Amino acid sequence: MASPSTARIERRNPAALVTGQFLFLTRLLLMAASLSFSLLLHNVWRITRKPSPWPRLFLLSISWTSGIATATTGTRIRNNVFYAANHHSWIDIPVMSGVTGCTFVANDGIEGWPLIGWLCKINNTIFVNRENRASVSNQIDDLRAAMTGDQPVTIFPEGTTHDGSGLLPFKPSLFAALVPPPAGMLVQPVYLSYGRHTPRVAWVGDEKVTENFWRLLSYLKPITATLHFLEPFDPLHYPDRKAISGEVRARIGAAMEGGGNAARRV
Repeated sequence: MASPSTARIERRNPAALVTGQFLFLTRLLLMAASLSFSLLLHNVWRITRKPSPWPRLFLLSISWTSGIATATTGTRIRNNVFYAANHHSWIDIPVMSGVTGCTFVANDGIEGWPLIGWLCKINNTIFVNRENRASVSNQIDDLRAAMTGDQPVTIFPEGTTHDGSGLLPFKPSLFAALVPPPAGMLVQPVYLSYGRHTPRVAWVGDEKVTENFWRLLSYLKPITATLHFLEPFDPLHYPDRKAISGEVRARIGAAMEGGGNAARRV
């Protein structure tokens, strides 16, 4: 049986289907050009031994060329911050990093993906295996080391993508890196929303990443991703990882129910 997303594509009229195919190829070519340009400047930049802005700018270009504009609400903490956000799709990564310049904690299966895994490494992604309890201690140490670096770190504590109709239970294990937190570190929950387009963006169930990629890049209408930067809090005031996780989930859940605030384009 065709998935709802596939069924929507199949019902397109011929003109819309042809236009979608043209958009898909155009966006793919733009991404390839952006990658080549960014890699060239990234390698030149490394000669100066200064932090390179090009991984972030490349990821921002991915969201733009995918037809996604970005907007924010709230006040974003820029330094000494640990972001935790809800999760819809692979596109959350370029959207979030393009705005904040952050790195991520990602499932170690992504590390082996052609090109994507390599790009993640360039952006200093921390790969973890949530199923391997024996390695959790080492993963927490890696995360704590990354938190004191130049890039803020983002985690998706739901541990997987979903349709955005609510929040999945949070996996609190990685919040152990905040017990105790590095000096001055704040946690800032982020509610990420694509508005009425969330069902189209969402990568759900056993859908292949190629199917989700096609559906998003062939879409004719513009999409706005809004990052609601919620009130930060000091994890030092919470007794353990579960309490920190619960506070993040409560704040994102409240923002989801409230619909967020007026957004500003970025």
